Amino acid sequence: MKACIDIGGTKVAVSLSSGAGLELLARRSEATAKTGTNDALAMQVMRMVDAACAETGVAPEAVQAAGVSSCGPFVLREGMAEVAAPNICGGIAGPARGLPNDWQTALLEAPLRRRFSQVRVENDCVAALEAERRWGALQGFDHCAYVTWSTGIGMGLCVDGHVLRGKNGNAGHGGHMFVSDNDDALCGCGNIGDLEALVAGNAISRRFGCDAATLLERARDGDSSSRAQVDELCRVMGRALYNLVVTLDLQRISLGGTVFCKHQAYLLPRLQAQVAGKMPALTAGCELVAAGLGERVGDYAALALLV
Repeated sequence: MKACIDIGGTKVAVSLSSGAGLELLARRSEATAKTGTNDALAMQVMRMVDAACAETGVAPEAVQAAGVSSCGPFVLREGMAEVAAPNICGGIAGPARGLPNDWQTALLEAPLRRRFSQVRVENDCVAALEAERRWGALQGFDHCAYVTWSTGIGMGLCVDGHVLRGKNGNAGHGGHMFVSDNDDALCGCGNIGDLEALVAGNAISRRFGCDAATLLERARDGDSSSRAQVDELCRVMGRALYNLVVTLDLQRISLGGTVFCKHQAYLLPRLQAQVAGKMPALTAGCELVAAGLGERVGDYAALALLV
């Protein structure tokens, strides 16, 4: 048995894999721990793995391998990843961001290595990229990216068949690029007006006074104000996707995440319109598609780290 762990800014999901194909056992999900000491997240993960073991009748000590797909960025301390995620660690942007802790990082890899003999931690979009290349919409593509539009904005990047990771495993943190002018949208990283602060799921609530699902439902139902707001979100997000395509010369971008997946029929053509026809020498031949693994991409992302 192996533990598959998916850590996001909103929720943590844990399941077990016996190694038999894509079957995942005893899946459970909880709101991400954000209170107490900064080892709370790691303690939550281990408690959830033990609960999954109890459900399946597996002795906890029999689970010795853990794949961890986690939102980032990461800080490496003695070679082990700690999570410095703006949507988890309240000490980064300070009290104005409204998170209930003053953490600069959340401990992760070091506590897990005391529990498991094999641990692989990757940025969640890198892990999702690997899953999409193995089982999803990016099979057979050597120049591709996975982009999540969810609580935050993240990217996994692959060029010439090589997954890009960077010096601390943080390559692809495009959510913190600047693609527009704004002077009041505070990101959890401390930036004002970056991509995540403008279009991420948690930013939509702060900027427009309703959650993403409500805003998108109103837009689909024809409300002109909501439609204009969603069109602006797609314009900003589309700029980021265009930047990826022309910077990395990509063949395909797979899109996932809660905001996108629940409304992909409405959002995808609007995002495609922001890329199509602009600098055709660079953008022609690149597709934007929905993630082949759909809303399960996070679960399979963790599994992909253990295959």
